[in-house]
Amino acid sequence: MAPVVVLVGAPGSGKTSVGTAVAELLDLSLRDTDADIVQQQGRPISDIFTSDGEDHFRELEQAAVAAALAEHDGVLALGGGAILAPETRELLHGHRVVFLAVSMPQGVKRTGMAANRPLLVGVNPRATFKALLDARLPLYREVSVLEVDTDERTVPEIAAAIVDELDLR
Repeated sequence: MAPVVVLVGAPGSGKTSVGTAVAELLDLSLRDTDADIVQQQGRPISDIFTSDGEDHFRELEQAAVAAALAEHDGVLALGGGAILAPETRELLHGHRVVFLAVSMPQGVKRTGMAANRPLLVGVNPRATFKALLDARLPLYREVSVLEVDTDERTVPEIAAAIVDELDLR
């Protein structure tokens, strides 16, 4: 068993929204590893970061991704930082991974620097988001078989492009 498609990208790239739309187009279910962690832990990700630290969250995330890749046969959306773990990047090889690319201005606009995104809370949110994109861009590209620019497209347009490009129908 393996997901039909796995979505990766920075916060605000549309992983959950696009994942929902792709799942609907293909009559499949969507699984979101961030939601898995929240359900398993019984608390928001921001609380896990605050009380247990990023390292602990990344351990939970790595386990959640490994489980989802082994158990889910629909559309899978990963948390924005899931690709930071070399073990996760290794597990993603051989899967249809789509990188949802978002520019810094659009990402900042879409996330609104919400408190539920702990890595984006800070003194200079734009600089923080840019640094996050700069650090992660090579990793997103390393694991993906398709890159889709999300800046000027609607969710339905992005979902249709993924289905068409990967010939998923």
